[in-house]
Amino acid sequence: MSDTITIHPMTMNDYEEAMALWRRTEGMGLRPADAPEHIARFLERNPGLSFVARDGETLVGTVLCGHDGRRGYLHHLAVERAYRRQGIGQALVEEVLEALRAIGINKCHLFVIKENRAAIDFWQHIGWEWRQDIVIMSHYTGALETPSSENRS
Repeated sequence: MSDTITIHPMTMNDYEEAMALWRRTEGMGLRPADAPEHIARFLERNPGLSFVARDGETLVGTVLCGHDGRRGYLHHLAVERAYRRQGIGQALVEEVLEALRAIGINKCHLFVIKENRAAIDFWQHIGWEWRQDIVIMSHYTGALETPSSENRS
């Protein structure tokens, strides 16, 4: 990773740049829960667990992480296309794992859209296990607008 890349805890000051990166990132699933007020609540509930990477003033990577007291959950790892394959994604993940270790969380899960082969390859390359013994199931509470049927995930 370049000496000009720095990693910092994410704040809401990073939100607009992060959202722009997420929108540009292929395979990224964005939902109403990614609106600013929901990300602000997420960051407040999970202090020091989400990070951004910057090259000078330019945001080039993000990762969100939260926990339920037992397990960590990683979301929205994204690195600008021009900055990929430089170790930024892995460095962001290492920051998350260290932060989880520091608060006593022993295991972290993540979600990948099954057609996103590049993401699956990345996660396996850095040592994450593809779990084929569990199924994710979801149910909408109605607290937010429900995505259209073709966008449910």
